[in-house]
Amino acid sequence: MSQVDSILTESAFTDYKISVLLVDDQMIIGEAVRRALLDEKDIIFHYCQDPSKAVEKALEISPTVILQDLIMPDIDGLTLVRFYRAHPKLKDIPVIVLSSKEEATTKAESFALGSNDYLVKLPDKIELIARIRYHSKGYINLLQRNEAYSALLKSQQELASEIDKAAKYVVSLLPHKIITGNILTDWRYVPSAQLGGDSFGYHWIDEDNFAMYLLDVCGHGVGSALLSVSALNSLRSQSLPNTDFREPESVMNAMNESYQMDMHNDMYFTLWYGVYNKSKSTLKYISAGHPPAFLFFGSKGWQLMNENFIVGGMPRFPFTSSEIKVEKPGSVHIFSDGVYEITKPDGTMWSIEELFDFLKERNSPEGTEMDDLYSFVQAMCGHEILDDDFSILKISFL
Repeated sequence: MSQVDSILTESAFTDYKISVLLVDDQMIIGEAVRRALLDEKDIIFHYCQDPSKAVEKALEISPTVILQDLIMPDIDGLTLVRFYRAHPKLKDIPVIVLSSKEEATTKAESFALGSNDYLVKLPDKIELIARIRYHSKGYINLLQRNEAYSALLKSQQELASEIDKAAKYVVSLLPHKIITGNILTDWRYVPSAQLGGDSFGYHWIDEDNFAMYLLDVCGHGVGSALLSVSALNSLRSQSLPNTDFREPESVMNAMNESYQMDMHNDMYFTLWYGVYNKSKSTLKYISAGHPPAFLFFGSKGWQLMNENFIVGGMPRFPFTSSEIKVEKPGSVHIFSDGVYEITKPDGTMWSIEELFDFLKERNSPEGTEMDDLYSFVQAMCGHEILDDDFSILKISFL
């Protein structure tokens, strides 16, 4: 079932009544049709004897079918058919042409101008009622389908507005850039066409330890964004119980316990978490199913990752962390897979090694390499907006 059909089935739309407008200059025909429909309690009958007022009458009552006489004084029936089809409010109303003659050329002209049916008057009562019901049902279905599309459009607009608000809220949670001191931060976050699950942050745990982290929730949409925000808040508020946030293994174990998939709609996330110790110039780090971070000292570079499982995938997983000495000046780049999982023109995927070489060659104190990278992957995939969030965080140690 399509989304429109679902809306049409589940929602209450206008209960249209069958409404007939007969346009005929002969009162005897008007009376005959009135009597034919008299016992049909669900059919409302309207009669217009003056053809010059037919369009006005149709606009007034909005019939579900028009019975249009062919031969009339001043304005013939086919001219009125043209008028109906030219008017935006009448163009879809079924028109049954009534004629005293069974002529193939007249029928053909009638259909060519937009009539829906042709009857030699007056037809049998049973046939007339059947045709009225048939054409009215089709038109009522069209009206209700149009209501469904309008409801769908409104729903999509409201959803787009809510998603836009959610995206802005996610951005509002991202940290302010640190531009003075011995630790500087910079980042680029460009959301994809869909609301994603990337988020990141950093903060001082105490006067000697600085935490940095980036996580990526599986999938896209509001659910992924909500889980991402929840996990981000757990890290930045340091609200996980019995957790030493200076120790990456302790943090990862606590996050894994708190965010098991079976408690979060089968969603999981990857996470890179590191702690820089200022006095020792060391960086402890742990990656759970996440791409490696890149550490650069001048022309030297390292990929920082551990062989750990995703967060939420397995209870009590034995997470392990690593530690590396940080030379100054140096920098670390932390990013999500949306930065490098880019399809090249030849159909192959850009690799993590190619990303490493790109950043190593362009790494600079000014931080222009992140802008260069975004422009590069845009050009490579040929799209202004990427398929996944572009999230990259740079921490510089001076």
